[in-house]
Amino acid sequence: MYMKPDEWPNLVAMFFDQAEALADAPFMWSKHGGAYRPQSWRAVAGEVSALSRGLRAAGVGPGDRVALVSENRPNWVVADLAIMAAGAVTVPAYVTNTTDDHHYILSHSGASAAIVSTGALARRLLPAAAKAPDLRFVVAMEPPDGGGGHGVEVAAWTDVMARGREQDDDVAGKAAAIDRGALACITYTSGTGGRPKGVMLSHAAIQCNVWGAYDLLSVLGLENEVFLSFLPLSHSYEHTAGLYLPIAIGAQIYHAEGVETLTANLVEARPTIMTCVPRLYETMRGRILAGVKRSGGLKARLFGAALALGRKRYEAPGSLSFGERIVDRLVERLVRDKVRARFGGRLKALVSGGGPLNYDVGLFFVALGLPVLQGYGQTEAAPVVSCNRPGKAKLHTVGPPLAGVEVRIAGDGEILVRGELLMDGYLNDPDATAEALKDGWLHTGDIGVIDDDGFIQITDRKKDIIVNSGGDNIAPQRVEGILALEPEIAQAMVYGDKRAHLVALIVPDADFAESYAADRGIDAGLAALAEDDGFRKAIGEAVSRAGGGLSAVERVKRFAIAQEPFSIENGELTPTIKIRRHAIVARYREVLEALY
Repeated sequence: MYMKPDEWPNLVAMFFDQAEALADAPFMWSKHGGAYRPQSWRAVAGEVSALSRGLRAAGVGPGDRVALVSENRPNWVVADLAIMAAGAVTVPAYVTNTTDDHHYILSHSGASAAIVSTGALARRLLPAAAKAPDLRFVVAMEPPDGGGGHGVEVAAWTDVMARGREQDDDVAGKAAAIDRGALACITYTSGTGGRPKGVMLSHAAIQCNVWGAYDLLSVLGLENEVFLSFLPLSHSYEHTAGLYLPIAIGAQIYHAEGVETLTANLVEARPTIMTCVPRLYETMRGRILAGVKRSGGLKARLFGAALALGRKRYEAPGSLSFGERIVDRLVERLVRDKVRARFGGRLKALVSGGGPLNYDVGLFFVALGLPVLQGYGQTEAAPVVSCNRPGKAKLHTVGPPLAGVEVRIAGDGEILVRGELLMDGYLNDPDATAEALKDGWLHTGDIGVIDDDGFIQITDRKKDIIVNSGGDNIAPQRVEGILALEPEIAQAMVYGDKRAHLVALIVPDADFAESYAADRGIDAGLAALAEDDGFRKAIGEAVSRAGGGLSAVERVKRFAIAQEPFSIENGELTPTIKIRRHAIVARYREVLEALY
């Protein structure tokens, strides 16, 4: 660490300064020929300079928007830094985007160029690029599938780099002059409740976030840190915490190959700090428990003891008896050390963000000796607002605000945020910007309280947005509306906050229910029909059909049948015929929880 992250003039200058200081030390690691191989800081800086010159030679200049469509790889980082070094603005896009999604983002952002990695991704991007009004060319890291004929100019990454190497201007020197308040990126929200919004984030906003994260983790003695980058770099959480925080502290970054190889990558990279979403913790917990169950016998009993004693040690500090302390030391060596080894053996912090972490899931890892720190944020805040601090974590909270961040609770309980980390606004959407930013405060839409120690606890949402354990925002009204389009379904309410997937409470269509019952000579009451296998199968088929019009995270995995229709009379509909979500959940909570 050579300066505080907020003392550099901008993100690119921060990178070039660190590259000069660290020179031939390893910076990024990626898989080649089945083994991780490094690129040095000096080598990456050379590539950033070459690509930035090549982009400028192709006409990319200050303020231009350049879309970036790529999986996590070193070239993603090179492209992001090169775009900003040219004074332009990165527009990250998810690799899961459809052609329509790409067309919207390219058109809405006014992108003049795009960079894409694989041929498969180009196959979805190029048709959109051909129709985007401002886009002039695409840079392809790999040859696009199908060759030419896409209706848009495609330049090879290697050619753009070669053209840049022919120039000799000082990219790092020019980058140092970029204003701290200049736009760094436009990050689009998930858009499940409608068209995604383009969140405009400045260099200053991200640097403020990086400084807050550095301040949070500095108690760990940040030195020779190693990050394993797993979450998409197009997500603001990974962009800040998984890329620019490591750059600021001179850390190494390993790029994980994918979820199916994550266990192996953890052992190979041996990270000291890792940022994850709750869904990943749930998956890892499930795998660990499945392995323990298969082992059985003494191993299972020792594991159970480690969990029970770890939980007691967290929830009732100092309460372990003399005998329990002896057993606790034993399972520390026989169980917890082995669990930590599965994560590489040297983790200082597992940071959870992007969605609410279930208390029991967090406690599972803490009981096994893994330091889980839950945080909270929004893309509009670059994105981290608060996080539990090492050695002072409260698992039921999202910790105190980061350094440089102010948080207060409005009269209606809404969490408000102020500081340099806030977005400049939503691109081309002044009304939404005015609604979110009022008198310098970001209105988060979350309801919460701040305890006597300054820790924030999220208690509710002002708007009915479901945030699943993977960090995806899901608009329940959209899903419910699509379900109710099926002829067998009259009403629906979906449920799944902090969970891996959605479940639903279904009110069958009355005519369908009566017809089904009459054909079979059975009771037409919902209680009786809910027990009929054929009826449940028919409703299940309707739910599956509805899923065809939904994204993967919006699809309902399991359902229950309501005891009666939602109505104004039973308090489950408002006078304007909107469902009273909290009333329905209060009545059917046990039924819904039993679906998981």
